[in-house]
Amino acid sequence: MESLRAVIDQVALESGFSGVVRVDHAGETVVCAAFGMADRAHSIANTLETQFGIASGTKGLTALTVMALVERGSFHLDTTARSLLGDRLPQIADDVTVEHLLAHRSGIGDYLDEEAIESISDYLMPVPVQDLATIDDYVRILDAPTVFPAGERFAYNNAGYVVLAALAEAATGETFHDLVADLVCRPAGIRDTAFLRSDELPGRVAQGYLRSEGLWTNVLHLPVRGNGDGGLHTTVADLHALWEAIFAGRIVRPATLARMVSPHSDWPEESRRYGLGFHLHAHTDEVFLEGYDAGVSFLSRYSPSEALTSTVIANWSEGAWPLSKAIREHLDG
Repeated sequence: MESLRAVIDQVALESGFSGVVRVDHAGETVVCAAFGMADRAHSIANTLETQFGIASGTKGLTALTVMALVERGSFHLDTTARSLLGDRLPQIADDVTVEHLLAHRSGIGDYLDEEAIESISDYLMPVPVQDLATIDDYVRILDAPTVFPAGERFAYNNAGYVVLAALAEAATGETFHDLVADLVCRPAGIRDTAFLRSDELPGRVAQGYLRSEGLWTNVLHLPVRGNGDGGLHTTVADLHALWEAIFAGRIVRPATLARMVSPHSDWPEESRRYGLGFHLHAHTDEVFLEGYDAGVSFLSRYSPSEALTSTVIANWSEGAWPLSKAIREHLDG
């Protein structure tokens, strides 16, 4: 641990890392450091308080919100999407359940086929990004033909997590954004985590850059306001507090969490397994959240047995990966 900061500094310099990194072990913060610029045009540096987008890292909070609603009896894991959607999204099969969606085993079509993406910097949204802010806005891009029968296999699916957000709204009458704030952020004590609009970002938010240099941002690449599958902005302090709250049972009960972090699928192509909203190490008890999008790269890991948390957030598309790899290799010895 004592030499970890030197490794981080070296790799950050060599890779042009721009973002924040934090490592905690056994209740002590080993490293917490910011690098690079939050706003290159105005020479505003990243700080430990800077808020960053975490892309698909959002799915973990969506899953926690859904499971908190399951605990409250708003619906159940075997509740079908159709029973809550009514006539909306008619191409979703009648037997697709909440659990299928959480586990990426629903077989529904995806509005963003990650396997077909040639470059993360391409303009991938099927409609103008300013038209995507609420669940109702997303409905028109979600109704795609079924790809395979529900439960047949694992296939990572962004649309499924927006559908989960729609189910949460339908069951409660509340907006999904409010549900995440009330059921996850408030009990976790995190105040700098929110679904922010890209066209009115506060001053503490880092711009998301498509390349390691230059001023090209992701403002035209991502929905103006995210929902169940992405779009949250947060800080490294909030992420550390979130892991503590999750495993202390302050968001969902321990038995519920155990179900979420138990393997529901193998994902050999990515050398990992998947639970309900969380990525799982292939062989250990490590749980992690990951996000990758235009202008965003993010990885946050938590190992219960080692009492070890490491988080790397970068505000350019590929920025987090060299540093995340170096930290993993160093800690593994």
